[in-house]
Amino acid sequence: MKNDVVPIQIRGILPANSGCAVFVGNDDKVFVINVEPTMGAIIGMFLRETPKERPLTHDLMQSIFKGFSITVERVVITELRNSTYYARLILQQQNELARKIVEIDARPSDCLALATAQKKPIYVANALFEQVEDMSEVLNKINENGEESE
Repeated sequence: MKNDVVPIQIRGILPANSGCAVFVGNDDKVFVINVEPTMGAIIGMFLRETPKERPLTHDLMQSIFKGFSITVERVVITELRNSTYYARLILQQQNELARKIVEIDARPSDCLALATAQKKPIYVANALFEQVEDMSEVLNKINENGEESE
């Protein structure tokens, strides 16, 4: 897996025309995944560890995972097709009998929210990382101009 994926982090979240722009990447490159405004807010809440009055859907998922001894191992943003990103959520279930790894197709926004909530690693497929446009300068300019970024 090591050569197939590149570790990344969430570098910023900003409102955009069609929702929220989530800037993800590392020191070499940053790219943008557009998500629904609500998902951008949820990811931001998990990043800031904002307390919530009532559990959100991702909190519910975490509670279910905990009840069945399931943890998020990592998430991988795998490809870009027709302007849509795809991702895989890798879960582990450990009990007294065995350890089971399950890989699930999921929206990148859900993967980012769960990985952020559980402080688990986020990766991007190496081939995809080479393909995406570097938005590092855009993010740097936004940060220099004092726009709010997570």
